[in-house]
Amino acid sequence: MTFLAIDVGNTRLKWALYERAHTASRKLADGVEFLEHIESLGEGPWAMLPAPTHMLGCVVAGEAVKRRVQEQMELWDVAPNWVVASAAEAGLINGYDHPARLGPDRWVAMIGARHRLLARGERRPMVVVMVGTAVTVDAVDADGRFLGGLILPGHGIMLRALESGTAGLHVPTGVVRPFPTNTSDALTSGGTYAIVGAVECMREHLRAHTGARPACIMTGGAGWKMAPSMAEDVELVESLIFDGLLVMAEHRWSLQK
Repeated sequence: MTFLAIDVGNTRLKWALYERAHTASRKLADGVEFLEHIESLGEGPWAMLPAPTHMLGCVVAGEAVKRRVQEQMELWDVAPNWVVASAAEAGLINGYDHPARLGPDRWVAMIGARHRLLARGERRPMVVVMVGTAVTVDAVDADGRFLGGLILPGHGIMLRALESGTAGLHVPTGVVRPFPTNTSDALTSGGTYAIVGAVECMREHLRAHTGARPACIMTGGAGWKMAPSMAEDVELVESLIFDGLLVMAEHRWSLQK
C-alpha cells in the first residue's frame, strides 16, 4: 500500500513516496520541483515510481496549481486527496472561528508536531512556526486544542516592502547582529528580530495561558536562519508537513483496516 505525500507551497512542490500510509513507514523516494516545472513530473521523476495506492496532499498555491498537479498524477490510478482543515482530526482540535478556513499547511504542521511530541512522551503545549513566504506562529495546548495563531510577512516580503516604499533602501545581503552598524545588517537584523519577536510573544502568551513551558517546533525553508536568533530553544524539523500527512494518512486508511 504505497503512499504519496505532496506539499505544494507558494514557490515549490515537494513530494515523497512511502511504503505505506503509516508514521513508521520507510521512504522510497522523494523530490522537489519549482512550480513552473510541475509539468515535468509525469514524464520525469514520477515516471518510474511504483504506482501509489493512496495520495494525500497539502496545497496553498491555489486551485490552478492543484489542477496542474492532478494532471501529472493521471499516469496512476489513484484518487487525489487534498487536506482541508476540519473541526478535529488525528488528535488535534481546531479552535479557529471557521475551521475550514485555516490554512491546510498550518493544520498539517500542527498535527505533525503534536505527534512528534507525543511519540517521545511529551504531553505539553507547543508553538509551531513555519517560516516561508509568509510566517505562521500557532499555539496548541497540552490537550491538543489549537488556540489560535499569528500570520506575518516572511523575511523576503518585509525587505521588498521596505525597498519599494523607502528611498535608498535595497534588499540587503547583511547578517544578523545585536547592534547593527550598517544599513544592510540593520535591514537583515530588523526582519529577523521581527519574526523572533512574534514567536517569543506567542510563547509567552501560551506559557501564561497554560502555566507550562511550551515546546517550540519550527519548519520551513528559512527556519535554519531564524533558529540561532531565538531567545529560547527551538526544534527544527524539515519534514514537518510530511510528518503530518503521514499521521493523517495513517488515521484515514491504515487504522480503518
